[in-house]
Amino acid sequence: MSNISKNSLKTVLLQLECHFTWTLLKDDVDLDNLEETICDQIEFLITKSKISNYNLLAYVKHMKGNSEEALESLQKAEGEVQTNHSDEVDRKSLVTWGNYAWVYYHMNKLQEAQSYISKVESSCKKLSSASRYKIQLPEIYCEQGWALLKFGIKYYERAKKCFEKALEEEPNNPEFNSGYAIAIYRLEDFLTKGSSGEDSSLEPLRRAVRLNPNDTFVMALLALKLQDIDQVEEGEKYIKEALQKTPDLPYLLRYAAKFYRKKGLVEKSLGFLKKALEFTPTSGFLHHQIGLCYRTQLYKMKKATKYPPKEQMEELIRFAIFHFKMVVEQKSKFMYAYIDLASMYAEGNQYQEAEDTFQKVFKMKKLTCDEKQQLHYRYGRFQEYHKKSESEAINHYTEGLKIEKTSHERNLCKDALKKLIERRIQRGTADAKNFSILGLIHQLNGEKPQAIECYKKALALEPDSEEYLSALCEIQLSIEI
Repeated sequence: MSNISKNSLKTVLLQLECHFTWTLLKDDVDLDNLEETICDQIEFLITKSKISNYNLLAYVKHMKGNSEEALESLQKAEGEVQTNHSDEVDRKSLVTWGNYAWVYYHMNKLQEAQSYISKVESSCKKLSSASRYKIQLPEIYCEQGWALLKFGIKYYERAKKCFEKALEEEPNNPEFNSGYAIAIYRLEDFLTKGSSGEDSSLEPLRRAVRLNPNDTFVMALLALKLQDIDQVEEGEKYIKEALQKTPDLPYLLRYAAKFYRKKGLVEKSLGFLKKALEFTPTSGFLHHQIGLCYRTQLYKMKKATKYPPKEQMEELIRFAIFHFKMVVEQKSKFMYAYIDLASMYAEGNQYQEAEDTFQKVFKMKKLTCDEKQQLHYRYGRFQEYHKKSESEAINHYTEGLKIEKTSHERNLCKDALKKLIERRIQRGTADAKNFSILGLIHQLNGEKPQAIECYKKALALEPDSEEYLSALCEIQLSIEI
Protein backbone atom coordinates (compact mmCIF):
# COMPACT_ATOMS: atom_id res chain seq x y z
CA MET A 1 0.00 0.00 0.00
CA SER A 2 1.16 3.54 -0.63
CA ASN A 3 1.79 6.17 2.04
CA ILE A 4 -1.40 7.93 0.96
CA SER A 5 -3.52 4.84 1.56
CA LYS A 6 -1.76 4.34 4.91
CA ASN A 7 -2.68 7.90 5.85
CA SER A 8 -6.29 7.35 4.79
CA LEU A 9 -6.32 4.15 6.84
CA LYS A 10 -5.16 6.14 9.88
CA THR A 11 -8.06 8.55 9.37
CA VAL A 12 -10.50 5.63 9.59
CA LEU A 13 -8.66 4.02 12.54
CA LEU A 14 -9.07 7.21 14.56
CA GLN A 15 -12.86 6.84 14.23
CA LEU A 16 -12.93 3.39 15.87
CA GLU A 17 -14.04 2.89 19.47
CA CYS A 18 -11.19 1.00 21.12
CA HIS A 19 -8.28 1.36 23.55
CA PHE A 20 -6.11 3.05 20.91
CA THR A 21 -8.58 5.95 20.59
CA TRP A 22 -9.47 6.38 24.27
CA THR A 23 -6.41 8.49 25.15
CA LEU A 24 -4.91 6.02 27.63
CA LEU A 25 -1.37 7.37 28.10
CA LYS A 26 1.45 5.02 29.05
CA ASP A 27 3.21 7.79 31.00
CA ASP A 28 0.37 7.70 33.54
CA VAL A 29 0.86 4.06 34.57
CA ASP A 30 3.51 1.49 35.36
CA LEU A 31 2.98 -0.90 32.45
CA ASP A 32 4.54 -3.95 34.17
CA ASN A 33 2.36 -3.44 37.22
CA LEU A 34 -0.77 -2.88 35.10
CA GLU A 35 -0.06 -6.07 33.12
CA GLU A 36 0.26 -8.03 36.36
CA THR A 37 -3.00 -6.56 37.69
CA ILE A 38 -4.90 -7.51 34.52
CA CYS A 39 -3.51 -11.07 34.57
CA ASP A 40 -4.49 -11.45 38.24
CA GLN A 41 -8.03 -10.26 37.47
CA ILE A 42 -8.34 -12.68 34.56
CA GLU A 43 -7.33 -15.53 36.88
CA PHE A 44 -9.23 -14.62 40.04
CA LEU A 45 -12.14 -12.24 39.28
CA ILE A 46 -14.61 -14.72 37.83
CA THR A 47 -17.50 -12.24 38.04
CA LYS A 48 -15.77 -9.81 35.66
CA SER A 49 -15.78 -10.01 31.87
CA LYS A 50 -12.56 -11.54 30.58
CA ILE A 51 -13.17 -9.97 27.18
CA SER A 52 -12.50 -6.46 28.56
CA ASN A 53 -9.37 -7.62 30.36
CA TYR A 54 -7.94 -9.44 27.33
CA ASN A 55 -8.59 -6.35 25.19
CA LEU A 56 -6.84 -4.09 27.70
CA LEU A 57 -4.01 -6.61 28.07
CA ALA A 58 -3.50 -6.49 24.30
CA TYR A 59 -3.20 -2.70 24.46
CA VAL A 60 -0.65 -2.93 27.29
CA LYS A 61 1.34 -5.57 25.41
CA HIS A 62 1.37 -3.28 22.36
CA MET A 63 2.60 -0.31 24.45
CA LYS A 64 5.42 -2.52 25.73
CA GLY A 65 6.38 -3.31 22.13
CA ASN A 66 5.09 -6.91 22.13
CA SER A 67 2.84 -6.95 19.04
CA GLU A 68 2.65 -10.75 18.71
CA GLU A 69 1.62 -11.11 22.37
CA ALA A 70 -0.95 -8.36 21.81
CA LEU A 71 -2.46 -10.42 18.99
CA GLU A 72 -2.53 -13.51 21.24
CA SER A 73 -4.51 -11.57 23.84
CA LEU A 74 -6.99 -10.43 21.19
CA GLN A 75 -7.40 -14.03 20.04
CA LYS A 76 -8.30 -14.95 23.64
CA ALA A 77 -10.84 -12.11 23.71
CA GLU A 78 -12.38 -13.49 20.51
CA GLY A 79 -12.47 -16.95 22.09
CA GLU A 80 -14.38 -15.58 25.08
CA VAL A 81 -16.91 -13.95 22.74
CA GLN A 82 -17.44 -17.19 20.82
CA THR A 83 -17.77 -19.25 24.02
CA ASN A 84 -20.02 -16.97 26.05
CA HIS A 85 -21.73 -14.64 23.54
CA SER A 86 -22.05 -16.62 20.30
CA ASP A 87 -25.41 -14.93 19.60
CA GLU A 88 -23.93 -11.41 20.01
CA VAL A 89 -20.62 -11.62 18.15
CA ASP A 90 -21.10 -8.32 16.32
CA ARG A 91 -21.88 -6.31 19.47
CA LYS A 92 -19.26 -7.94 21.68
CA SER A 93 -16.38 -7.89 19.18
CA LEU A 94 -16.27 -4.25 18.06
CA VAL A 95 -13.58 -3.16 20.54
CA THR A 96 -11.53 -6.31 19.88
CA TRP A 97 -11.65 -5.81 16.12
CA GLY A 98 -10.73 -2.14 16.52
CA ASN A 99 -7.70 -3.14 18.59
CA TYR A 100 -6.76 -5.77 15.98
CA ALA A 101 -6.83 -3.11 13.25
CA TRP A 102 -4.57 -0.79 15.25
CA VAL A 103 -2.05 -3.49 16.18
CA TYR A 104 -1.76 -4.63 12.54
CA TYR A 105 -1.46 -0.99 11.43
CA HIS A 106 1.49 -0.48 13.79
CA MET A 107 3.02 -3.75 12.51
CA ASN A 108 2.70 -2.26 9.00
CA LYS A 109 0.36 -5.12 8.00
CA LEU A 110 -2.11 -2.83 6.34
CA GLN A 111 -4.23 -5.40 4.51
CA GLU A 112 -4.89 -7.20 7.80
CA ALA A 113 -5.72 -3.86 9.41
CA GLN A 114 -8.16 -3.10 6.58
CA SER A 115 -9.84 -6.50 6.99
CA TYR A 116 -10.66 -5.73 10.65
CA ILE A 117 -11.86 -2.25 9.76
CA SER A 118 -14.21 -3.96 7.29
CA LYS A 119 -15.48 -6.24 10.08
CA VAL A 120 -16.25 -3.18 12.21
CA GLU A 121 -17.97 -1.47 9.29
CA SER A 122 -20.06 -4.57 8.55
CA SER A 123 -21.14 -4.89 12.19
CA CYS A 124 -22.04 -1.20 12.44
CA LYS A 125 -24.23 -1.63 9.35
CA LYS A 126 -25.95 -4.73 10.84
CA LEU A 127 -26.55 -2.84 14.08
CA SER A 128 -28.08 0.11 12.17
CA SER A 129 -25.42 2.62 13.19
CA ALA A 130 -25.56 6.13 11.75
CA SER A 131 -21.76 6.03 11.48
CA ARG A 132 -19.76 3.67 9.26
CA TYR A 133 -17.12 2.85 11.83
CA LYS A 134 -18.58 3.36 15.30
CA ILE A 135 -21.75 2.83 17.27
CA GLN A 136 -22.77 4.03 20.70
CA LEU A 137 -23.40 0.84 22.66
CA PRO A 138 -23.66 0.70 26.47
CA GLU A 139 -21.22 -2.23 26.65
CA ILE A 140 -18.60 -0.17 24.81
CA TYR A 141 -19.05 2.72 27.27
CA CYS A 142 -18.71 0.14 30.05
CA GLU A 143 -15.51 -1.34 28.62
CA GLN A 144 -14.04 2.12 28.22
CA GLY A 145 -14.96 2.86 31.84
CA TRP A 146 -13.10 -0.24 33.12
CA ALA A 147 -10.02 0.68 31.07
CA LEU A 148 -10.02 4.26 32.37
CA LEU A 149 -10.26 3.05 35.99
CA LYS A 150 -7.06 1.03 35.47
CA PHE A 151 -5.10 4.14 34.43
CA GLY A 152 -5.38 5.99 37.74
CA ILE A 153 -6.94 8.99 39.44
CA LYS A 154 -6.67 11.37 36.46
CA TYR A 155 -9.03 9.08 34.54
CA TYR A 156 -11.65 8.42 37.25
CA GLU A 157 -13.96 11.30 36.30
CA ARG A 158 -14.01 10.14 32.67
CA ALA A 159 -14.65 6.57 33.84
CA LYS A 160 -17.63 7.74 35.90
CA LYS A 161 -19.11 9.51 32.86
CA CYS A 162 -18.70 6.37 30.73
CA PHE A 163 -20.61 4.26 33.24
CA GLU A 164 -23.28 6.99 33.48
CA LYS A 165 -23.78 6.79 29.70
CA ALA A 166 -24.04 3.00 29.86
CA LEU A 167 -26.62 3.24 32.66
CA GLU A 168 -28.75 5.65 30.65
CA GLU A 169 -29.36 2.75 28.24
CA GLU A 170 -29.56 -0.08 30.80
CA PRO A 171 -30.18 1.31 34.32
CA ASN A 172 -30.49 -2.13 35.95
CA ASN A 173 -27.42 -3.74 34.39
CA PRO A 174 -25.38 -5.22 37.29
CA GLU A 175 -21.95 -4.67 35.67
CA PHE A 176 -22.69 -1.05 34.71
CA ASN A 177 -23.89 -0.34 38.26
CA SER A 178 -20.77 -1.96 39.75
CA GLY A 179 -18.49 0.10 37.49
CA TYR A 180 -20.33 3.33 38.33
CA ALA A 181 -20.17 2.63 42.07
CA ILE A 182 -16.46 1.78 41.93
CA ALA A 183 -15.69 4.95 39.93
CA ILE A 184 -17.45 7.15 42.50
CA TYR A 185 -15.78 5.29 45.38
CA ARG A 186 -12.34 5.79 43.80
CA LEU A 187 -13.01 9.49 43.19
CA GLU A 188 -14.28 9.89 46.73
CA ASP A 189 -11.18 8.21 48.14
CA PHE A 190 -9.23 11.26 46.95
CA LEU A 191 -11.84 13.97 47.38
CA THR A 192 -14.54 13.66 50.06
CA LYS A 193 -13.65 10.72 52.26
CA GLY A 194 -16.21 10.12 54.98
CA SER A 195 -19.04 11.66 52.99
CA SER A 196 -22.48 10.13 53.10
CA GLY A 197 -24.20 12.95 51.19
CA GLU A 198 -25.82 13.17 47.79
CA ASP A 199 -22.61 12.56 45.82
CA SER A 200 -21.50 9.73 48.09
CA SER A 201 -20.72 6.27 46.76
CA LEU A 202 -22.86 4.69 49.52
CA GLU A 203 -26.13 4.34 47.60
CA PRO A 204 -24.48 3.33 44.28
CA LEU A 205 -22.54 0.63 46.16
CA ARG A 206 -25.69 -0.60 47.91
CA ARG A 207 -27.51 -0.73 44.56
CA ALA A 208 -24.63 -2.60 42.90
CA VAL A 209 -24.61 -5.20 45.69
CA ARG A 210 -28.41 -5.62 45.42
CA LEU A 211 -28.20 -6.16 41.67
CA ASN A 212 -25.25 -8.54 41.88
CA PRO A 213 -25.02 -10.16 45.34
CA ASN A 214 -22.22 -12.46 44.11
CA ASP A 215 -19.86 -9.58 43.33
CA THR A 216 -17.87 -9.77 46.58
CA PHE A 217 -15.36 -7.19 45.28
CA VAL A 218 -18.05 -4.48 45.33
CA MET A 219 -19.47 -5.89 48.58
CA ALA A 220 -16.08 -5.31 50.23
CA LEU A 221 -16.00 -1.70 48.99
CA LEU A 222 -19.48 -1.18 50.48
CA ALA A 223 -18.16 -2.51 53.80
CA LEU A 224 -15.24 -0.07 53.72
CA LYS A 225 -17.56 2.81 52.82
CA LEU A 226 -19.83 1.98 55.77
CA GLN A 227 -16.77 1.89 58.01
CA ASP A 228 -15.76 5.35 56.74
CA ILE A 229 -19.08 6.79 57.91
CA ASP A 230 -18.91 4.98 61.28
CA GLN A 231 -21.40 2.25 60.41
CA VAL A 232 -18.82 -0.38 61.32
CA GLU A 233 -21.21 -3.10 62.45
CA GLU A 234 -23.13 -3.14 59.17
CA GLY A 235 -19.85 -2.97 57.26
CA GLU A 236 -18.50 -6.03 59.08
CA LYS A 237 -21.70 -7.91 58.22
CA TYR A 238 -20.92 -7.45 54.52
CA ILE A 239 -17.25 -8.42 54.98
CA LYS A 240 -18.27 -11.67 56.71
CA GLU A 241 -20.89 -12.45 54.06
CA ALA A 242 -18.36 -11.84 51.28
CA LEU A 243 -15.74 -14.05 52.96
CA GLN A 244 -18.28 -16.88 53.19
CA LYS A 245 -18.98 -16.62 49.45
CA THR A 246 -15.39 -16.27 48.15
CA PRO A 247 -12.95 -17.12 50.98
CA ASP A 248 -9.94 -17.44 48.64
CA LEU A 249 -10.44 -14.39 46.43
CA PRO A 250 -7.27 -12.25 46.76
CA TYR A 251 -9.13 -9.01 46.03
CA LEU A 252 -11.61 -9.67 48.81
CA LEU A 253 -8.90 -10.76 51.27
CA ARG A 254 -7.00 -7.51 50.74
CA TYR A 255 -10.09 -5.39 51.42
CA ALA A 256 -11.05 -7.51 54.44
CA ALA A 257 -7.52 -6.89 55.73
CA LYS A 258 -7.92 -3.14 55.20
CA PHE A 259 -11.24 -3.21 57.05
CA TYR A 260 -9.81 -4.98 60.10
CA ARG A 261 -6.63 -2.86 60.15
CA LYS A 262 -8.79 0.27 60.29
CA LYS A 263 -10.84 -1.37 63.02
CA GLY A 264 -7.66 -1.85 65.06
CA LEU A 265 -7.43 -5.64 64.67
CA VAL A 266 -3.99 -5.59 63.09
CA GLU A 267 -3.10 -9.25 63.67
CA LYS A 268 -6.35 -10.34 62.01
CA SER A 269 -5.59 -7.99 59.11
CA LEU A 270 -2.09 -9.45 58.71
CA GLY A 271 -3.60 -12.95 58.59
CA PHE A 272 -5.79 -12.02 55.60
CA LEU A 273 -2.94 -10.26 53.83
CA LYS A 274 -0.52 -13.16 54.21
CA LYS A 275 -3.18 -15.53 52.88
CA ALA A 276 -3.77 -13.27 49.87
CA LEU A 277 0.00 -13.06 49.30
CA GLU A 278 0.04 -16.83 48.74
CA PHE A 279 -2.12 -16.28 45.63
CA THR A 280 -0.43 -13.08 44.36
CA PRO A 281 3.08 -12.96 45.91
CA THR A 282 4.28 -9.90 43.99
CA SER A 283 1.19 -7.74 44.60
CA GLY A 284 2.29 -4.19 45.39
CA PHE A 285 -1.06 -3.46 47.03
CA LEU A 286 -0.66 -6.37 49.46
CA HIS A 287 2.91 -5.48 50.40
CA HIS A 288 1.79 -1.89 51.00
CA GLN A 289 -1.03 -3.00 53.26
CA ILE A 290 1.32 -5.32 55.20
CA GLY A 291 3.74 -2.43 55.63
CA LEU A 292 0.89 -0.27 56.94
CA CYS A 293 0.00 -2.99 59.46
CA TYR A 294 3.54 -3.09 60.83
CA ARG A 295 3.54 0.72 60.95
CA THR A 296 0.27 0.68 62.89
CA GLN A 297 1.77 -1.79 65.39
CA LEU A 298 4.83 0.45 65.75
CA TYR A 299 2.80 3.59 66.44
CA LYS A 300 0.56 1.70 68.87
CA MET A 301 3.62 0.47 70.77
CA LYS A 302 5.13 3.97 70.92
CA LYS A 303 1.85 5.40 72.21
CA ALA A 304 1.30 2.70 74.83
CA THR A 305 4.40 3.36 76.94
CA LYS A 306 7.06 6.00 77.44
CA TYR A 307 9.84 3.43 76.98
CA PRO A 308 8.69 0.92 74.33
CA PRO A 309 10.84 -2.21 73.87
CA LYS A 310 13.67 -1.22 71.52
CA GLU A 311 14.20 -4.61 69.87
CA GLN A 312 10.52 -5.07 69.02
CA MET A 313 10.33 -1.54 67.61
CA GLU A 314 13.42 -2.10 65.44
CA GLU A 315 11.92 -5.35 64.17
CA LEU A 316 8.64 -3.67 63.22
CA ILE A 317 10.52 -0.87 61.44
CA ARG A 318 12.62 -3.44 59.58
CA PHE A 319 9.51 -5.42 58.51
CA ALA A 320 7.70 -2.25 57.37
CA ILE A 321 10.72 -1.05 55.37
CA PHE A 322 11.04 -4.46 53.70
CA HIS A 323 7.43 -4.45 52.50
CA PHE A 324 7.38 -0.77 51.46
CA LYS A 325 10.55 -1.39 49.43
CA MET A 326 8.79 -4.32 47.74
CA VAL A 327 6.00 -1.94 46.75
CA VAL A 328 8.20 0.71 45.13
CA GLU A 329 10.01 -2.02 43.22
CA GLN A 330 6.66 -3.27 41.88
CA LYS A 331 4.86 0.08 41.50
CA SER A 332 7.40 2.69 40.49
CA LYS A 333 4.76 5.46 40.18
CA PHE A 334 3.01 4.80 43.53
CA MET A 335 4.14 7.95 45.32
CA TYR A 336 2.34 7.14 48.59
CA ALA A 337 4.48 4.00 49.01
CA TYR A 338 7.64 6.09 48.58
CA ILE A 339 6.41 8.53 51.23
CA ASP A 340 5.56 5.68 53.61
CA LEU A 341 9.00 4.16 53.01
CA ALA A 342 10.73 7.51 53.64
CA SER A 343 8.76 8.03 56.85
CA MET A 344 9.70 4.55 58.07
CA TYR A 345 13.39 5.19 57.33
CA ALA A 346 13.00 8.30 59.50
CA GLU A 347 11.50 6.22 62.32
CA GLY A 348 14.62 4.03 62.14
CA ASN A 349 16.89 7.14 62.24
CA GLN A 350 18.05 6.39 58.68
CA TYR A 351 17.79 10.04 57.75
CA GLN A 352 19.84 9.98 54.55
CA GLU A 353 17.77 7.10 53.15
CA ALA A 354 14.62 9.02 54.13
CA GLU A 355 15.88 12.19 52.42
CA ASP A 356 16.87 10.31 49.25
CA THR A 357 13.45 8.63 49.08
CA PHE A 358 11.57 11.90 49.56
CA GLN A 359 13.67 13.50 46.82
CA LYS A 360 12.66 10.72 44.40
CA VAL A 361 9.04 11.77 44.92
CA PHE A 362 9.84 15.48 44.44
CA LYS A 363 11.32 14.52 41.06
CA MET A 364 8.17 12.66 39.96
CA LYS A 365 6.25 14.28 37.14
CA LYS A 366 2.50 14.71 36.81
CA LEU A 367 1.68 14.52 40.53
CA THR A 368 -1.90 15.55 41.32
CA CYS A 369 -2.65 18.49 43.62
CA ASP A 370 -3.63 16.06 46.40
CA GLU A 371 -0.38 14.13 45.97
CA LYS A 372 1.71 17.32 46.09
CA GLN A 373 -0.10 18.42 49.26
CA GLN A 374 0.49 15.02 50.85
CA LEU A 375 4.17 15.14 49.88
CA HIS A 376 4.73 18.61 51.35
CA TYR A 377 2.88 17.66 54.54
CA ARG A 378 4.81 14.43 55.13
CA TYR A 379 8.17 15.99 54.24
CA GLY A 380 7.32 18.90 56.55
CA ARG A 381 6.73 16.45 59.40
CA PHE A 382 10.07 14.78 58.63
CA GLN A 383 11.79 18.16 58.88
CA GLU A 384 9.91 19.19 62.03
CA TYR A 385 10.08 16.02 64.11
CA HIS A 386 13.17 14.20 62.83
CA LYS A 387 15.52 16.84 61.41
CA LYS A 388 14.32 19.43 63.97
CA SER A 389 14.23 22.13 61.29
CA GLU A 390 11.23 24.36 61.98
CA SER A 391 12.05 26.71 59.10
CA GLU A 392 12.11 23.89 56.50
CA ALA A 393 8.93 22.42 57.99
CA ILE A 394 7.21 25.82 57.71
CA ASN A 395 8.37 26.16 54.09
CA HIS A 396 6.85 22.82 53.08
CA TYR A 397 3.62 23.15 55.08
CA THR A 398 3.22 26.54 53.37
CA GLU A 399 3.83 25.03 49.92
CA GLY A 400 1.09 22.48 50.64
CA LEU A 401 -1.26 25.21 51.81
CA LYS A 402 -0.63 27.38 48.74
CA ILE A 403 -1.93 24.64 46.43
CA GLU A 404 -5.51 25.88 46.14
CA LYS A 405 -7.27 22.54 46.25
CA THR A 406 -9.57 21.79 49.17
CA SER A 407 -8.45 18.51 50.69
CA HIS A 408 -7.72 16.69 53.92
CA GLU A 409 -3.97 17.11 53.25
CA ARG A 410 -4.32 20.87 52.83
CA ASN A 411 -6.10 21.09 56.19
CA LEU A 412 -3.30 19.06 57.76
CA CYS A 413 -0.74 21.52 56.38
CA LYS A 414 -2.80 24.43 57.70
CA ASP A 415 -3.15 22.95 61.21
CA ALA A 416 0.54 22.00 61.43
CA LEU A 417 1.56 25.50 60.32
CA LYS A 418 -0.72 27.19 62.84
CA LYS A 419 0.68 25.16 65.75
CA LEU A 420 4.29 25.72 64.70
CA ILE A 421 3.95 29.47 64.22
CA GLU A 422 1.96 29.97 67.42
CA ARG A 423 4.72 28.11 69.24
CA ARG A 424 7.27 30.48 67.70
CA ILE A 425 5.21 33.50 68.73
CA GLN A 426 5.07 32.22 72.32
CA ARG A 427 8.87 31.83 72.30
CA GLY A 428 9.29 35.30 70.79
CA THR A 429 11.11 33.94 67.70
CA ALA A 430 8.43 34.61 65.07
CA ASP A 431 9.49 36.75 62.09
CA ALA A 432 7.49 38.76 59.56
CA LYS A 433 7.04 35.77 57.27
CA ASN A 434 5.55 33.73 60.15
CA PHE A 435 2.99 36.47 60.95
CA SER A 436 2.14 36.72 57.24
CA ILE A 437 1.51 32.97 56.98
CA LEU A 438 -0.63 33.05 60.13
CA GLY A 439 -2.55 35.92 58.54
CA LEU A 440 -3.19 33.76 55.48
CA ILE A 441 -4.44 30.91 57.71
CA HIS A 442 -6.87 33.22 59.51
CA GLN A 443 -7.97 34.56 56.12
CA LEU A 444 -8.68 31.04 54.83
CA ASN A 445 -10.64 30.33 58.01
CA GLY A 446 -12.75 33.46 57.43
CA GLU A 447 -11.25 35.16 60.50
CA LYS A 448 -10.61 38.59 58.93
CA PRO A 449 -9.93 40.68 62.09
CA GLN A 450 -7.25 38.20 63.24
CA ALA A 451 -5.80 38.12 59.71
CA ILE A 452 -5.55 41.95 59.66
CA GLU A 453 -3.77 41.93 63.02
CA CYS A 454 -1.23 39.35 61.77
CA TYR A 455 -0.47 41.27 58.55
CA LYS A 456 -0.02 44.48 60.60
CA LYS A 457 2.52 42.67 62.79
CA ALA A 458 4.30 41.38 59.67
CA LEU A 459 4.44 44.96 58.30
CA ALA A 460 5.76 46.27 61.61
CA LEU A 461 8.70 43.89 61.26
CA GLU A 462 9.16 44.54 57.51
CA PRO A 463 7.62 47.97 56.72
CA ASP A 464 8.77 47.97 53.08
CA SER A 465 7.10 44.68 52.12
CA GLU A 466 4.68 45.23 49.25
CA GLU A 467 3.41 41.65 49.61
CA TYR A 468 2.23 42.15 53.21
CA LEU A 469 0.81 45.61 52.47
CA SER A 470 -1.12 44.27 49.46
CA ALA A 471 -2.56 41.38 51.49
CA LEU A 472 -3.60 43.78 54.28
CA CYS A 473 -5.28 46.21 51.87
CA GLU A 474 -7.13 43.40 50.14
CA ILE A 475 -8.70 42.16 53.39
CA GLN A 476 -9.58 45.67 54.59
CA LEU A 477 -11.27 46.43 51.26
CA SER A 478 -13.27 43.17 51.42
CA ILE A 479 -14.60 44.20 54.84
CA GLU A 480 -15.58 47.69 53.61
CA ILE A 481 -17.42 46.21 50.60
